[in-house]
Amino acid sequence: MSASRTTRSARRLGLGVLSALASGMLIMPAAHADVGTDIAQAFKDGKANVSFRYRYENVDQDNFSKDANASTLRSRISFQTAAWQDLSLVLELDDVRTLGDESYNSTRNNKTDRPTVLDPVATDLNVAALKYMGIANTEIIVGRQKIVRGNERFVGPVGWRQNEQTYDAGSINYKYNDKLQAYYAYVRQVNRVVGPDDGTPPADFNGNTHLADVSYTFSPAAKLTAYGYFLEFDEALALSSQTLGLRLAGDIKLNEQFGIPYAAEWATQDDYADNPNNYSADYYLAEAGLRWQKVTVKLSWEVLEGDTVANHQFQTPLATAHAFQGWADQFASTPTGGIENAFVTVDFPVLGANLKLRYDDYQSETGSVDYGNELGVWLTYPVGTNYSVAVKYAAFDADSDPANTYVDVDKVWLMFSANF
Repeated sequence: MSASRTTRSARRLGLGVLSALASGMLIMPAAHADVGTDIAQAFKDGKANVSFRYRYENVDQDNFSKDANASTLRSRISFQTAAWQDLSLVLELDDVRTLGDESYNSTRNNKTDRPTVLDPVATDLNVAALKYMGIANTEIIVGRQKIVRGNERFVGPVGWRQNEQTYDAGSINYKYNDKLQAYYAYVRQVNRVVGPDDGTPPADFNGNTHLADVSYTFSPAAKLTAYGYFLEFDEALALSSQTLGLRLAGDIKLNEQFGIPYAAEWATQDDYADNPNNYSADYYLAEAGLRWQKVTVKLSWEVLEGDTVANHQFQTPLATAHAFQGWADQFASTPTGGIENAFVTVDFPVLGANLKLRYDDYQSETGSVDYGNELGVWLTYPVGTNYSVAVKYAAFDADSDPANTYVDVDKVWLMFSANF
């Protein structure tokens, strides 16, 4: 199979990063005659990491006569050089393979008679970037990189999927002190989890995207973040948007055993760049809980507005969507009528493992449609320092509301991870 456009772009990016590093060697003063030795030492003193993640994912979806059965292995090699002239090179290569038959729709294998699991078989240059730390309290990264902002509700690497989402970007992260921090990134291309091979949906989003936020930590009980995300996607004009928002979150410590974690957030979104739609929609989150030793219970209410017109709803196309609105992934894209999600989560240790329980109730924000409810269970068990085993289950029960277009979905995951 010939290399896709995105794969070729990744190769050019990697060569560009290496060329930039080599150019730095050539412009050094003659006094640094041992510069080649210094760079060789930076590679020799670098840190390498190898990891494997096997996952079996079963999807039983009512509008398919066949289940999806995805048995995939992700192999990852990561490397970062030691610092040279305050520069370091970061590389990461991922390979995703199926173990057994591809009995699922990866969006690239034409298995459209089965439910979708967004883990296509591919090899991808995940990260290829130069990191510069020569300015006090500042980190500058240029190249293909992972970007994680806040709780990943709006911008994240989608780490749940086998092939992560990365960004061809230039970014700067400035920490004035332990309290005040500012971030900006210019993104030219978003490399999506369905890549790197071209297809439908598109493997990448190209455009001129700007991500910015400023946060101030008053104390562990209160952190305030203001953000502005301006997304331009040539391949998905209807998803081009500008989002401005505020988030206040923290954990109020009552005593040595009890605390109150909470979050309150509001954002407003409008069309941006060449989006052919003219719309405005808001986002709300209210969350409060009780923490007792290692047990945490949270009650949350989240709203993404919509109306009766398609492409007028609040969307989060760069989010790590699996972490929000239920683990069955039924609302990775916001419905036209928006969504109002009330949910409770319980997180606690049991027999050396960590158990998380979740229950969600979904309704439309406009139009009074009951979408359904969902139950989730997630058990993670570490084995020593290098291994972990996880079992996860999500059951989405669609409501019988005549206006509801969703169907029942059950998902089961078995995972094994090794990190060296």
